[in-house]
Amino acid sequence: MAKTWGDASLPEGKVTFLVGDDEERIEHVSKNNLCARSPVFRTMFGIGMKERDAAEVTVSHTDLASFTALVRYLLTDKFDLGEEVGGRAQRALDLRELAQMYQVPRLELLCAQALQESVAPATAVPLLEAAHTLGDGRLLAQCRRFVADHAAEVRASGGVEQLRDFGVAKGLLGDALDQVAQLKGAMRALRVAES
Repeated sequence: MAKTWGDASLPEGKVTFLVGDDEERIEHVSKNNLCARSPVFRTMFGIGMKERDAAEVTVSHTDLASFTALVRYLLTDKFDLGEEVGGRAQRALDLRELAQMYQVPRLELLCAQALQESVAPATAVPLLEAAHTLGDGRLLAQCRRFVADHAAEVRASGGVEQLRDFGVAKGLLGDALDQVAQLKGAMRALRVAES
């Protein structure tokens, strides 16, 4: 918060965010602290912008829990995806999108790390599709490797039924065909060695 000291260009006052379709409220958030941590908020609450003097700002592109996690991180540096085990991967995806949108690179990295740690049989396919959409090559490769190494568990968890993206399905089919070709090559080599 040292960035707020002596910077006369930072706005004074607090703002209330109306979040999501239901316009749920996050009240009394310090504008200058948000501006010190996010260039997007600095522009939003900057000179000449209508939000500078606004008491309420509508944020419709997200849900309350994700936006609250963003604000909490910006104000306290606390990274929190919640306690719900199954929902942590989705929260990390949503929070990563907000981190990109509000230009908070460290939070984006924390979300990427949390996503990599949450790859499991039930999450591998949805994370694979998200990685494909986001262009996250590292997460994409990790999920593809996980699906290949744990195919039975992914299938038993309903991962195959979760598959929606045709491009991802083609990639997984290609991976499976490559594995079959490798197995056939290994079997041929074994037969030749035995002869």
